[in-house]
Amino acid sequence: MNISHYIINDVSIQPIHQKTKALKSVFNELTYSHIPVEKDGIYMGCIAENDVRCFENENALNDYEYSLETFFVRETDNWLDVLESFTKNNTNLMPVLAEADNAYLGYLEIGDVLSFLSETPFMDSPGAIVVVEKGLKDYSFSEISQIIESNEGKVLGAFISKISNDVAEITIKIGLLGLNETIQTFRRYNYKVLSAHQEDVFLKNLKERSDYLDKYLNI
Repeated sequence: MNISHYIINDVSIQPIHQKTKALKSVFNELTYSHIPVEKDGIYMGCIAENDVRCFENENALNDYEYSLETFFVRETDNWLDVLESFTKNNTNLMPVLAEADNAYLGYLEIGDVLSFLSETPFMDSPGAIVVVEKGLKDYSFSEISQIIESNEGKVLGAFISKISNDVAEITIKIGLLGLNETIQTFRRYNYKVLSAHQEDVFLKNLKERSDYLDKYLNI
């Protein structure tokens, strides 16, 4: 994702010397959680709507400069870094600064980033989500790929979704071909399969019926 294609400037960066009453009016017209602020043409940070609502109308924003949040991304950042910045700062607007001189270029909307994510092969391609778990020192992505590809599957994407007590949870999207064989192979390689799959339910039901039949025949 080249984020420069998604930079917008529908809302002007706000001067720090203006009264907070004016900022409240701007927020009344928007659905953004933050607005970027500048001082003498230099990006200073973002002010949150929740903070502005608490300020005195006739006071200038520079009276509350301590409330500015200095998050931003660079025009050269990749979409994963951008998404992480949105999440960490609990915002739906992200300022973008130039790599060379820190000039303010505009901002990104969280909706555009999520829309891009939804169009990636990980989200958009047909396949199954498999979640496995293994010791942090015991798993490897090369082994995971080998397990999937040895069963004629295709890796569409994978990431570490959780780490707890030296155990890694890995979320994988794979093609549907050889799905059941892949799941069983994961188990043979001592991966715990956390996700539920219809093939597993079928095999479980089949085993339960087989056990019931054996019990009946032994009466």
